[in-house]
Amino acid sequence: MGNRKGEQESLLGTGPIHRLFFSLAVPAILAQMINILYNLVDKMFIGHIPVEGPLALAGVGITTPVILAISALAALVSMGGAPKASIMMGRQNYPAAEEILGTCTWMILVLSLLLTVFMRLCGRPVLLLFGASSGTIGYALDYMNIYCLGTVLIQLTLGLNAFITAEGFTKISMLNVAVGAVCNVVLDYVMINLLHWGVEGAALATILSQGVSALCVVGFLLSRHSTLKLRLKNIVFRRDLLLPCILLGTSPALMQLTENMVAISFNTSLQRFGGDMAVSSMSIMNSIMQFVMLLLPGLVQGAQPILSYNLGAEKIDRVRDCFRDLLVSCVAGSCLIWALCMLRPDWVAAIFTDNAQLIQYSSGAIRIYLSMLFLYGVQVACQYSFVALDQAPTAIFLTIWRKIILLIPLIFILPHLVAEPVTGVFLAEPIADTVAVCTTGPMFYRYFSRLKRKYGVK
Repeated sequence: MGNRKGEQESLLGTGPIHRLFFSLAVPAILAQMINILYNLVDKMFIGHIPVEGPLALAGVGITTPVILAISALAALVSMGGAPKASIMMGRQNYPAAEEILGTCTWMILVLSLLLTVFMRLCGRPVLLLFGASSGTIGYALDYMNIYCLGTVLIQLTLGLNAFITAEGFTKISMLNVAVGAVCNVVLDYVMINLLHWGVEGAALATILSQGVSALCVVGFLLSRHSTLKLRLKNIVFRRDLLLPCILLGTSPALMQLTENMVAISFNTSLQRFGGDMAVSSMSIMNSIMQFVMLLLPGLVQGAQPILSYNLGAEKIDRVRDCFRDLLVSCVAGSCLIWALCMLRPDWVAAIFTDNAQLIQYSSGAIRIYLSMLFLYGVQVACQYSFVALDQAPTAIFLTIWRKIILLIPLIFILPHLVAEPVTGVFLAEPIADTVAVCTTGPMFYRYFSRLKRKYGVK
């Protein structure tokens, strides 16, 4: 099978680490940027619908937890399967890597079917549970009833694109996302502004755009350019392959699923102790964190194929060098954003609002909430590297530890322990970050020290 090894796949094992890492990371960061814009386009067009715009926007906003759940379930399969496929490629075991791809594809198809049936049958009570009112439930249902019909296209795009990234083709992954994003903008304009189909048009535009991306993703995996081939014979249930992939993908899936829990916890506590101004300030800080999560996961996606492939190839010196680049880049990125937020928080807040009172209030809150952001790069680099290096139990523990055991309880406990309750709420984030990094950093150091000793690497 060695003659099947393409140029890109060969570079994962032999190319200069610095150049290879950044050549993979930059397209991945751009893909993250495009993906964020992708998620904003529908809301931008819907919000400008005459008369109905505000209610329609609120109704579509209610569907966000469902959309995040669909993305998280795709990550559950793909973010575990992709690193395992890279490891098998590093071992030159291409048939096993393709079997992993096929089994994960089978699971994506099954999950898509189950999600579609569930939302068609139970969409109304689910959306009411997430906060839909009598005024917004109609818009939420109109959007979701069409959106869920495209679940299979969305999951194929998100799930299988990760395997293209795992081969080292991050530029192709980026282009697959970009094609869908451009289609979405054009179709939103046509279906909302020209045909006046409202939220149903927005949903239809989204699933058609995802369909275009899915065709690009599947087409590449069927082509001669892909190292891994998607073969019909491999799209079957294999318990021995699927369960380890799901276990490894649990950490990134939990990270996405728990975002809703964290957001609800912050908003509930801030509304109680600080009112609308505090909640609005939190919205600004969430927007800042979107920029952080645009940069750092893009760096991680650039490193994952290199880390996983070279682990499989037992080239631990290359794993060490790649992780070093990843850690330095993540820390540098988080420190840069941290410095800007600490030095001129008013400038940062003014990007998102022109309300002088909110800018002043948010400036103080930003300095508290993001005070330990410079450490966050360590957390991201180590935690995602545990996934890339096939350390599922550790990655799952760290996700639960930071968000569920530390952050959410602190959001509700700290307001009762400090003089200013709102300050206590904002302090939950830096305290959780500090404790998490003090846990994650030593754990990764011990793991990697054992790995180096095992393979005799200094």
